[in-house]
Amino acid sequence: MGHIMKLTKILTLAGAGLAGGALFTHTALAGGIDLYEISTPDVGLASAGSAAGALDATTLFKNPAGMSRLDGPQLNSSLQVLSGHVQFSGNSKSTSGGNGDNAISAMPGASLFLTYPVTEKLTVGFGTFSYFGLAEDYGDNWAGRYYVQKATLLGMSLMPAASLKVNDWLSVGGGLNAMFGYLDAEVAVNTLGPKDGQMTIKDTAWGFGGNAGILLQPVEGTRIGVNYLSQVDLNFSDKPSFSNVGPIIGAFKPPTLDLGMTVPQSVMVGIYQDINTNWAVMADVGWQNWSQFSEVTIGVNTANPSHSKDLTSNLHLDDTWHGAIGLQYQCTPKWRFTGGFAYDTSAVSDANRSVALPVAATYRYGLGAFYKLTQSVDVGAAYELVWSGDVSVNQGKAGDYRGVVSGTYHNMCLNFVSLNLNWRF
Repeated sequence: MGHIMKLTKILTLAGAGLAGGALFTHTALAGGIDLYEISTPDVGLASAGSAAGALDATTLFKNPAGMSRLDGPQLNSSLQVLSGHVQFSGNSKSTSGGNGDNAISAMPGASLFLTYPVTEKLTVGFGTFSYFGLAEDYGDNWAGRYYVQKATLLGMSLMPAASLKVNDWLSVGGGLNAMFGYLDAEVAVNTLGPKDGQMTIKDTAWGFGGNAGILLQPVEGTRIGVNYLSQVDLNFSDKPSFSNVGPIIGAFKPPTLDLGMTVPQSVMVGIYQDINTNWAVMADVGWQNWSQFSEVTIGVNTANPSHSKDLTSNLHLDDTWHGAIGLQYQCTPKWRFTGGFAYDTSAVSDANRSVALPVAATYRYGLGAFYKLTQSVDVGAAYELVWSGDVSVNQGKAGDYRGVVSGTYHNMCLNFVSLNLNWRF
């Protein structure tokens, strides 16, 4: 009866956290538009060793095999704030408009993870979080308004998972990734007159995928993890709406646009190694299949549209590679500090970079501090800087209906601040 009451209490807390996560989930730019920063303690490690750490309930997503290595039921909940500097600065090649607003404003985020051992070998869990998306708002009158003004692309994941401890050195795990996708985009339309028109598209979709992992512990203090996250297909589609576009474009009856996209699959291999009772080192390498990502951006490409191809443009993306290394220092029985560095290659070449997706190679620097409040409760805070530096964009060519956008995003970066609670029951 005591276990049932305790589980009921945990599930009640999880339900409250799920509601909070749905309200405050946020998205951001990265090497592609995947996030490692999903409001977890890994922010303080730049996510180094995430596939092998198995330090708390967040392993449900990072590597579900690690859940069976945790002691007792655990609840991990985090709040996070993102702020960014994604500010365009045009040059003389741009055909019209100004620099626009900082595209990434301050946004809150949250995640929640729960794990519960059913037997000595079997552990189940549930998590809600977001690792995929993009949110940007450049304002109305900037140079790239015919390519993008305001866009939100969000994937919110609900993940039930299970883990089996096969023996003392091997654990396996897997989960279902149920993702709710939301797409909302606005773009200006060139009317060849003094005032721009507007094109808007909006849709929601569910997509499903899987998450699987293996965790090896050949000796005490050494863990090696491999995690595979499958692709998720979000089949967005909508008939665009127009306003203030004039009689020619206004007479066009747009078809329903297929805006389906594939959230990329990924593989992460990590290692965790205790050096002594105070120090531990961790590292990982990973791959993301961004060349499979099929986002279609919207915009009117001609003054006399007649087909869906006149309203869409494809992105040309490349697969990305990731590497990270981190340290953990147990300063006292109550205080633990972390630090990490990571590098991700760019999902797009300089020649194909667009203002709708101005991503580049990124450097991540993370720091964290965690305090054992009681024997069962840890609290912590972490900070991470995601740095891309000066990122150039040259989109369009002379004579194009949407014009030319040419310039640089100077000192492009994101800042994450995360507050974390881990509760062992």
